[in-house]
Amino acid sequence: MTEIILATSNEGKIKEIKAAFRDADIKWLTAADFEDWPEVEETEPTFEGNARKKAVTLAGYFGKSALADDSGLEVDALGGRPGVMSARFSDPDATTERNNEKLLAELADVPYEERTAHFSCVIAYAEPNGDVETTEGSVAGHIVMHPSGDKGFGYDPLFIPIGYDRTMAELDISEKNKISHRGQALRQMAEVITERLA
Repeated sequence: MTEIILATSNEGKIKEIKAAFRDADIKWLTAADFEDWPEVEETEPTFEGNARKKAVTLAGYFGKSALADDSGLEVDALGGRPGVMSARFSDPDATTERNNEKLLAELADVPYEERTAHFSCVIAYAEPNGDVETTEGSVAGHIVMHPSGDKGFGYDPLFIPIGYDRTMAELDISEKNKISHRGQALRQMAEVITERLA
């Protein structure tokens, strides 16, 4: 069985990643499996830069392949913010609730039809020898006026994908993974890793 390190402690992301690779013979390792864990600051200006940095750092540190993602919400009326700062939008120690509150506050005077946005995700897979592969996904939609749903995480309760009348947080995980930015990137990455393992 192949061991791959997951560069996240976000339970929602871990669940989605494991679901996407459920047919693969992979043992996923997280920070909980190691006594020491290098802190990797997300200082790059792009999702790809941050994903690569996390995956390469962990693969080099532990001598095992590593998978990392960086993702976020880009709101057109806010000039693409919060973008790479999505997880820390309200403050450096942000919580989901404070991030969502800040987003709604900044969009308070923006009508629904102008609250267009998209989620973006880049996934990086790094091997200890320095090889890196990336995949990406994106899903467009609108930001709602009030949060709705409790199945997702992050900004999911505020985002309705185009063609839907429910927020991401009102979709079950299999339905969400079919359309989500992370789901798209993960399906592509599953093909990449499956080929490499073969």
